[in-house]
Amino acid sequence: MKFKGVIFDLDGTLVNSLEDIADSMNNVLRKYGFPAHELQAYKHFIGNGMNNLVYEVLPEAYREEELITRCFDLMKEEYRNNCTNKTQPYDGIGELLNELTARKMKLAVLSNKVDDLTKKVVMTLLPNWNFEVVIGVSAEIPRKPNPLGALLISRKLGIHPENLIYVGDTGVDMQAANSAGAYAVGALWGFRPKEELTAADAKYLLNYPLELIQLLEKS
Repeated sequence: MKFKGVIFDLDGTLVNSLEDIADSMNNVLRKYGFPAHELQAYKHFIGNGMNNLVYEVLPEAYREEELITRCFDLMKEEYRNNCTNKTQPYDGIGELLNELTARKMKLAVLSNKVDDLTKKVVMTLLPNWNFEVVIGVSAEIPRKPNPLGALLISRKLGIHPENLIYVGDTGVDMQAANSAGAYAVGALWGFRPKEELTAADAKYLLNYPLELIQLLEKS
């Protein structure tokens, strides 16, 4: 079999975290007297890291570095307290992870969420599966589409990038996968449309999680 491991994005791929992110960010906005955003709007705001999220949701006239930093710190604390309130794995994710485990595929997570919160969500909501490496954004790991995180996972797993599948729901994920030399697979149940994934050179598209097994059986 060509593929020996799978790297998953987290938000919009393994778990639906939209409500907890929106609730937390809207709480921060209200504390500063800014208007909140509708839930569906957050599908377009998230995916590029928390700092970018804060920038996007603030009114244009208030996008100053000092305020962005204060809102970022407050959002991190707010989200830390709320990140598993409503967030749940997508339907079919448990079954997929069981199948991958049975096939002895190595599993990892690479997220643009802050590293400690990435680990908290995975440990709390996906405790039944062995993700050998779980990485979020930190001082050492820049956010995707930079491929550094994916390449680090490749080294830690001992699997060459060309033998890794990377599953994500955004164009940023596809860019990171392709830049790292992994096989870019788009998750259509996530936050972004099919067009964004194909434009970013997704090699394969999944309508449902278990469709990934069909790809493995073809390889």
